Amino acid sequence: MATSPCSSSGVSSSSSSGLGADAGLEIRTRSVEQTLVPLVSQITTLINHKDKPKRSDKTLQAIQRVGQAVNLAVGRFVTVGEAIANENHELKEEMSVACIEARRAGETIAQLTDVASLDHPESDSHITIFTDKTGVVKAARLLLSSVTKVLVLADRIVIKQIITSRNKVLATMEQLEKVSSFQEFVQIFSQFGNEMVEFAHLTGDRQNDLKDEKKKARMAASRAVLEKCTMMLLTASKTCLRHPDCESARINKDGVFHRMRLALEQVIEIVTDSRPNGENEMAPISIYSGIKEFKNKVEGLRENLYFLSKENLSTMLEVILEHTEDFTDSAYTSHEHREHILELSKQAKMELEQLVSVWMQAQNQKTKDLMEDLEVAILKTCQCMNELKREVHSAATSLAADLLKYHTDHMVLKALKITGVEGNLEAVAEYTCKLSEQKEQLVEMCRLLRHVSGTEPLEITCIHAEDTFQVTGPQIISAAETLALHPSSKIAKENLEVFCEAWESQLSDMSLLLREINDVFEGRRGEKRVYLSLPRPGKHNANLKALKPVKLDTEEQAKIAKLGLELHLLTSDVDSETEKWEDQENEIVQHGQGMSSMAYSMYLFTRGEGLLKTTQDLFHQAEIFATEGTKLASALHALSDQVHDDDKPLLLLEAEKLISMCKQLQITAKASAQGKSATFTKVDACILKTRNVMTLLCQLLPLCCKLLRKNKVGNGCLKPAPPWKEDRIRTGTNARTPERRVDMFGIKSLENHVTNMTFLESK
Repeated sequence: MATSPCSSSGVSSSSSSGLGADAGLEIRTRSVEQTLVPLVSQITTLINHKDKPKRSDKTLQAIQRVGQAVNLAVGRFVTVGEAIANENHELKEEMSVACIEARRAGETIAQLTDVASLDHPESDSHITIFTDKTGVVKAARLLLSSVTKVLVLADRIVIKQIITSRNKVLATMEQLEKVSSFQEFVQIFSQFGNEMVEFAHLTGDRQNDLKDEKKKARMAASRAVLEKCTMMLLTASKTCLRHPDCESARINKDGVFHRMRLALEQVIEIVTDSRPNGENEMAPISIYSGIKEFKNKVEGLRENLYFLSKENLSTMLEVILEHTEDFTDSAYTSHEHREHILELSKQAKMELEQLVSVWMQAQNQKTKDLMEDLEVAILKTCQCMNELKREVHSAATSLAADLLKYHTDHMVLKALKITGVEGNLEAVAEYTCKLSEQKEQLVEMCRLLRHVSGTEPLEITCIHAEDTFQVTGPQIISAAETLALHPSSKIAKENLEVFCEAWESQLSDMSLLLREINDVFEGRRGEKRVYLSLPRPGKHNANLKALKPVKLDTEEQAKIAKLGLELHLLTSDVDSETEKWEDQENEIVQHGQGMSSMAYSMYLFTRGEGLLKTTQDLFHQAEIFATEGTKLASALHALSDQVHDDDKPLLLLEAEKLISMCKQLQITAKASAQGKSATFTKVDACILKTRNVMTLLCQLLPLCCKLLRKNKVGNGCLKPAPPWKEDRIRTGTNARTPERRVDMFGIKSLENHVTNMTFLESK
């Protein structure tokens, strides 16, 4: 049977020196893992060669070539490791020992595979791979262990760079907190901006290199906080400098600094894999994960009747049912959902009692009838849990959909801005109470969504959203109070705008999160795909120049970032349009939602996030997007046959436009591109053409809806007004339409700075 040299100790354990006191040789990044792949492959080939009585010259030469190749590769690798050791004295001793071990193991393998010139490779006078298989395995394990040790030590340098960068940011933040003049603030903030850009690049690389999807999601959440807080810090600090005696302005500024420090600390916890004061990370179990584990245990009874106790199963169910109280006790859960959840909870207890009864009998006597009864009990228990899962999912997502739709007009925020500028402290106090109520609703929504999110990364995103609403609500209130006290202050007005935009942005993100949660539940999107990022030259392997990632200059980054943000806004617009349709199963809606989902993935690519990790992933996504657009055009043609003759030409014209644009996108996505310049041009063209298609889609959806209403085709299209019960905000004569936001992230000044922070950090 084929064996791997890393099957027992290999790359997962610590050897005689080096990392004994550290966390072994655990590999946490994809770049380290991928660097080891070819070495493991070559060594495994050597160890698993077939021992035949007669060996041809060709076989002997091949074995020798592999052995020499391993030795040469290790030699080059060790040279890089020694150079790193010389530049980093704190690692020099450990790195030197690991390099010596690796070189020795490489030479041993070369000697044992030096068989091509021997007439009798098995000769006792010359120890070879054929006479000392154990020696080869030992050398292979030592080699993999030492090479892994070098890589893990080199990875410590990356961690050190992130920590050093964080320390610079913290030091500059302390200076910013203490400044007393605008001139000094502007000078220090310029330095702070540069340091934040550097920190964003380092952490972006690290985020995409992490193997653990949960840590990846936590890192993304922390980096999102830092990104948004950078602009908040600017306006909050300026407001405090302009109004130094204003208590609400000071509270507002202190809140931003505190939140940024927490986010910086969390980034360091993730990269160092540590918790403060040795705490263990204990996130509460969600209903979904609890049901999944419970069902696995129940279904395991088919294979083994004795692997767990009935008390274990009962305890697991009790924990799940305790969590359902978050729904039944919530003021925002509908009466119908509450009753169904309580009924299913009661039924689950009964089904488990029946299962335990049959299970205990089957342990004593395995008759055919009893085993059939056990199978029925298992199926009924699992079915009940599935129904419970479906019910809590429906309760959480319907609440979220209603709340997000109800708050989409941002009436409270508009009222706060208007009454703040008027200096109406009494009205501001009234609307801050309204905002506090809204915050409680949204926080509860996030808590319930976490229970049904389906994956750990989405759970973390729900927790991040909850924290954002909890923190941003009071910050908006303090900013509004400051403006009401200083109604003529332009900077106080701008500061309130920034915090309101952060709130609006989080609401928009919640719509996208809700769609992802529904996609996971309905099986349209499962666990994230696994990607192995390429080794980074200069970090882990000096002999892979051809794989060097493309680095974009500032102008290229800004261009792609701008397109990405436009794409994000368009996906939100398309989602808003599709949500208006009563018939969500309509073919036009289905294609529109699919295209929006793919466009959002492409937007995430421009930030160095999401499922699309390489340019090839992006180009492939663009092809699929174009195909979906062509299918939508076919649906438009079908609709044209059902509308009046007067409307048909316009619809057909738009359909032909869509077909033409999708064909152009497919041609662009399939075209070959070699080199940095050509690749960037192709990426730029794909995103630009996708944006153009999405712009057309934003026009098509309301047009189709209008034609459906006019011609009364199908079941109609627009949903009736939501049944959500709450007093609407009335601003009377003060109600005005604010200017449309420039973008979703509150970027007004320092646009280039924020752009550099948020996109393609790891491309």
